[in-house]
Amino acid sequence: MRGSGARARPPGPRTARRRDRRVYTRSHPVLFALLAATRRAPVVRLGRTVLVHGTDAYRQALTRLPLDRTAAGTTGGAARELSGGGALFDQEGSGHRGSRRTLAEDLGTAGTARLRPVWQEILARRLAPLAAGHAVETAALAHEMAGATVCALLGTAADPDAVARAAADAAAAAVRDHLPGPRRPGTARAAVRATARLEELLRDRAGGVAGGAGAGAADGAGTPGSAAAPDGTGAALRAVVAVAAVATTAAALPRAVAWCADAGLWERAADPATRETLVDELLRVTAPSPVLPRRAAAPGTLDGCPVRGGDRLVLVARHAAGAHRDAPRCPAPAPAAVARLVFGAGPHTCPGARLARTQLADLLAALAPHRPVVVRARADRRAALPAWRTLTVRPGPAPPGPRRTHRSEEHRTHRNGEAP
Repeated sequence: MRGSGARARPPGPRTARRRDRRVYTRSHPVLFALLAATRRAPVVRLGRTVLVHGTDAYRQALTRLPLDRTAAGTTGGAARELSGGGALFDQEGSGHRGSRRTLAEDLGTAGTARLRPVWQEILARRLAPLAAGHAVETAALAHEMAGATVCALLGTAADPDAVARAAADAAAAAVRDHLPGPRRPGTARAAVRATARLEELLRDRAGGVAGGAGAGAADGAGTPGSAAAPDGTGAALRAVVAVAAVATTAAALPRAVAWCADAGLWERAADPATRETLVDELLRVTAPSPVLPRRAAAPGTLDGCPVRGGDRLVLVARHAAGAHRDAPRCPAPAPAAVARLVFGAGPHTCPGARLARTQLADLLAALAPHRPVVVRARADRRAALPAWRTLTVRPGPAPPGPRRTHRSEEHRTHRNGEAP
């Protein structure tokens, strides 16, 4: 594939969306063709599978419809199979609520502050070549950030790069075995083998910087930093954490960088007053985990469509948040209740949302002074989630400075000192 710099296009939302669409069409072409063909209706039934596209229906599915967290073909089911049971997904009632409360605390403000120096050191080191006019590879940067953050969160002495690679392999095998669409022979066995390799890496424990829970898996929306659970739960469950965090971080960060570069959003990224809004909008538009597989535990109704117990639900977070329709709207952003649907809703909200937003905000703040442009982009056909395998950026042109006043203009001022 030729580098994207071979034919420059003017920056704007259309340029950004054209590039971003490739991560979908190259990684899961059949699945996303199906979702695109059915997205005009809020809810569509195909046999025992219910596709949920509408904003209200999506929220209803996560807040009002009883869900089976451990069913085959769901995120929880995959985690249960990979961890051998005993995960947070198996808990019910007060046990489940208590575990999630612990997760929210460990990945909240204090936990994020303790983890933040881990990725800030990586950003300073990896992005230093930009100051000298050299290019940097943001996909590799995202993988290192994910691996190092996971290792710090879980308190493991494993090599962060090795953990990131093993987690990415396990995520790719597991997702392809559970998402709708054609499966390659042996995908289930490949997922088990990849997870076993990851478990072995995570057996060596050390004191983590997060200090609290940080060693399990949550059933949130699967965005960056979306997994953690009580300490001491074993290498298998820690592997589930690594799979979720690495896959989503690797998908989200480079795609957000490409959007900023292609849509000309670096000025907003550089301004602390607008950066937080931009982060929310970029996460909404990229929707790192665009599809949430779930299964109904009891009968119900979604936007007038009857749902039977045992029906497979495909909750399309990308469409519910309007990612396919609206580019980042910083002057008039989507309501937070809509934008943050990519993190789930209600009891199924991702406890790592704050960590995800902080990581992206720090990345954009570090890149913004260089106003990077994309010079090479290649989609990852094997990744668990739509992602870039390579996204190389280099420093862009400096922003135009204030216009200098010509001497002849200075002589043509009015008596009150104002220019004509």
